[in-house]
Amino acid sequence: MTTIKFHNTRTRRKEVFEPIESDNVRMYVCGPTVYDRAHIGNARAAVVFDVVYRLLRHVYGPDHVTYVRNFTDVDDKINAKAAETGRPISEITAETTQWYLDDTGALGVMEPNQMPRATQYISQMVEMIETLIAKGHAYAADGHVLFSVKSYDGYGALSGRSVDDMIAGARVEVAPYKRDPMDFVLWKPSSDDLPGWDSPWGRGRPGWHIECSAMAYELLGETFDIHGGGNDLMFPHHENEIAQSCCAHPEGGFARVWLHNEMLQVEGKKMSKSLGNFFTIHDLLEQGIPGEVIRFVFLSTHYGKPMDWTAKKAEDAEKTLRRWRALAESAGPGGTADNDVVEALADDLNTSKAISRLFHLAKSISDQQRSDVDPMEVNDFAASARLLGLLEDTADMGAWVSDGAAEKLAAEAQLSSLSTLLFEERTKAMQTKDFSEVDRLKAALIDAGLEVRMSKSGVELVPTPEFDASKLEGLA
Repeated sequence: MTTIKFHNTRTRRKEVFEPIESDNVRMYVCGPTVYDRAHIGNARAAVVFDVVYRLLRHVYGPDHVTYVRNFTDVDDKINAKAAETGRPISEITAETTQWYLDDTGALGVMEPNQMPRATQYISQMVEMIETLIAKGHAYAADGHVLFSVKSYDGYGALSGRSVDDMIAGARVEVAPYKRDPMDFVLWKPSSDDLPGWDSPWGRGRPGWHIECSAMAYELLGETFDIHGGGNDLMFPHHENEIAQSCCAHPEGGFARVWLHNEMLQVEGKKMSKSLGNFFTIHDLLEQGIPGEVIRFVFLSTHYGKPMDWTAKKAEDAEKTLRRWRALAESAGPGGTADNDVVEALADDLNTSKAISRLFHLAKSISDQQRSDVDPMEVNDFAASARLLGLLEDTADMGAWVSDGAAEKLAAEAQLSSLSTLLFEERTKAMQTKDFSEVDRLKAALIDAGLEVRMSKSGVELVPTPEFDASKLEGLA
């Protein structure tokens, strides 16, 4: 079996991944708060953990992996959106939840096994809060319930900060009902115009952090394999999750491996509305950038490094994917993922290395276009790409190559093949001094409306306005 290694944020080192149960691998990833369109920073996390999910399914089997990603559908941002628009909260959250699924689906993101909504697990949150109070880790005050940070000695281990440092460097809410500035809200009161549920502490709603702890416990148990999210969630959200969960269920260990993806920039700058470089997934799709192209750009950078989105990267990615789709046009549903691609992903999800290997495999196939290509080689190439969520034949991922694009792809592949053929014939002629075949091919290419550029390193065929692809038939 393939050995997987991940860089565990909690231990700060790359470790061999050993699931608690190999036939029941469990992963939890923090999902979106559904009040608006997801931006491309959210998209990076969705794509990264989709590849983790695909890798786990490949290694352990699709039926032995459970992936949970939540939707936060009770939050002050949602309340503010409802007040601003006059629309019902339920209508806003239903709409934006579907937006998220549609937009990430266009990037080839598979739906997780479980997608719990926070509002479906209020009773479980109340139960966990009651447990924390009973064990002396939380207290009720003025209709609120707060977690006592100093009651948990391990607080700060994930982010590597001491409580004193966090107090000094963080913006903490100062409130008269807090015993300590670092204590955080588990439950807060709701006025009549806000969502609320009955509880032992009065009508109210949960704090943000308790949601994931309660849902993870309910769906994955007191200890599970992987917890993931963007590194902006490491503190305070994930730090607070650990504290709550380990104090409520000290017999468990909560998540054993923590994975965090780095942030995204746009054209070398931090993405922000004030800079005018803030994009949602929907914005890019509306601009005509295919979802598969967005995914390719994301995966070209290792998840643990900052990623810079640029128009040039998107342009190059589209050209590459068009060539690859032409090469894989005849691929069947079978095929075996290339071992080097699998090993790259298994080495802390090295997607950039896996893509480099795909370039190598594509070149091998392209070089054989003038002869009979082994169908299994094409199938294996396609299967390798699909492991990264590329070259999939779904409506969302494949539609962008329709409307004449397939013909363009075929023409590009044919020109690549003829370039290789002419270069090989020229190399041969340099030794034999017989250039008749070179002259014949060159004349035929020019007659078809191609500009032939020959150099020591290769041959480039450039279509002119008079290019007629039908005249290339039978040349290769």
